Amino acid sequence: MTTNNYKTDALVIGGGLSGAISSLQLARAGVEVTCLEQGDWTTPDDYPGDKADFELRALKQWHANPNVRDWPVDYRILEDTSDIKPLLFNGVGGSTILFSAHWMRFLPSDFRVKSLDGVADDWPIKYEDLAPYYDANEIDIGVSGIAGDPAYPDRPEYQMPPLPIQPWGEKLAAAHSRLDWHWWPGSNAILSRPYANRRPCVQRSTCRAGCNEGAKSSADRSLWPTAIQAGAKLQTGARVSRILTNDKGLASGVLFADRDGNTHKVEAEIIILAGHAIGSTRLLLKSANAQFPDGLANSSGQVGRNLMMHPLARVVGLFDEDMTSWQGHWGQSIYSMEFAETRAEHDFVRGGKWNLAPTGGPLTAATYPTDGKPVIGEDLHDRVNNWLGRSALWGVTAEDLPEAHNRLLLDKDEFDEDGDGLPRLIYKTSENSRRMLAFMTDRVKESFAAAGVTKTLQQSFAPDAGWHPLGTCRMGKSPDSSVVNKWNQCHDIANLYIVDGSTFVTSSSVNPAATIAALARRAVDKIIRERGSSTRTDS
Repeated sequence: MTTNNYKTDALVIGGGLSGAISSLQLARAGVEVTCLEQGDWTTPDDYPGDKADFELRALKQWHANPNVRDWPVDYRILEDTSDIKPLLFNGVGGSTILFSAHWMRFLPSDFRVKSLDGVADDWPIKYEDLAPYYDANEIDIGVSGIAGDPAYPDRPEYQMPPLPIQPWGEKLAAAHSRLDWHWWPGSNAILSRPYANRRPCVQRSTCRAGCNEGAKSSADRSLWPTAIQAGAKLQTGARVSRILTNDKGLASGVLFADRDGNTHKVEAEIIILAGHAIGSTRLLLKSANAQFPDGLANSSGQVGRNLMMHPLARVVGLFDEDMTSWQGHWGQSIYSMEFAETRAEHDFVRGGKWNLAPTGGPLTAATYPTDGKPVIGEDLHDRVNNWLGRSALWGVTAEDLPEAHNRLLLDKDEFDEDGDGLPRLIYKTSENSRRMLAFMTDRVKESFAAAGVTKTLQQSFAPDAGWHPLGTCRMGKSPDSSVVNKWNQCHDIANLYIVDGSTFVTSSSVNPAATIAALARRAVDKIIRERGSSTRTDS
């Protein structure tokens, strides 16, 4: 039984980055917009980063894997059939609450992988189509960095100068200069100066479990206050169970359950799905009905397919001097795009992005996963002593190519509270990615050697790194092979839009947040321009 039914012009599902961008832009345009978020608000006081037991809490209560964290608002994700475990957050701000805040644009070549390298597919848009939206979002969000990186096209200056690259960053930057390898100060959605009534970063290095200062530009801090002030309505504790359709084949509204388990119905002219690549795909499949027996927007059979997970390797370099590397921002001190694109001499296509980070406290030093047997006894004490404050971490993200057999589906044997199958990830890391990571880890060791490290510890493949599920509702020109068009509009359902990372055609090697935000803003600007028109525009 449904109660308290109501209507709104536009309904956004998900209060994370793309949901906040969508709600903000619609509210600014005077559109009545409501956003439903199944999680809740968190505050800077909630986060464990300024608590003595931070590292312990980060391993459980604030773990990024919802299966480990197991909050009431989390849903279980079946991961035993995936090489990489899912990491995400349900709540206002979404995964930006826990993200490391690397703010990177796609490279122009990332949109033309098929044309350039003969693999994957080209996007139906190009870098230049997103450039103005990248620019506009950075003003709202607040990003620290420095323009002029030769790896990228020209762009405006960032809102703030880059954060300190710290002593270990200086050493690696100098090493790359000697090697004649690319490096650049990190661009991060973290404030280096006061901005928009928010305080700057204090370099506590606990970003991955929320920001106690409010300096990280998570969507709850940077976007939602402005969106609500502009008139957007945000309803928390609202778990959407179904997207409804009418006899014309259009989306007509949703059903959601509140914190007490009561079911409500909301009707809307336009529905914008911003629930994360896993959450949005899950909801489309859960919403199957007589009109759409295989799930909404799935006449192509592509909903759930082409899952990309950004395989990751990590290498820690140990120095023979103290550099207080337990502090800093857990974003990127510097990054390198030296090996980010295809080279003829490589035995793989595309490439990887490197980011340099601090290395945490004593518990992180003791438990950080590396190749080989677990370290115990005196060897463990030696590792912590050699690691703590005297190390740096290169993380390498590999561009993941789309493959149809990597997918998300609803399980046939395990069910959620609505009686629908739980989401199951089926993902196998490709040989291309494995070869790429092997090459990258060898080059990272060269980078560290040039910087004077005494020893390196590596994790050749990190299964606990599924921050970036992408591609399960891919964008494309043809309804036969894609789910949404170039405007993020579903081919099958004209008033249903998907604006999260599920629409990615390729994954790039860079962090996807900036591109997710740019795509969402571009899609909503199109909705605003054509509001009231029933004409689809694919051009």
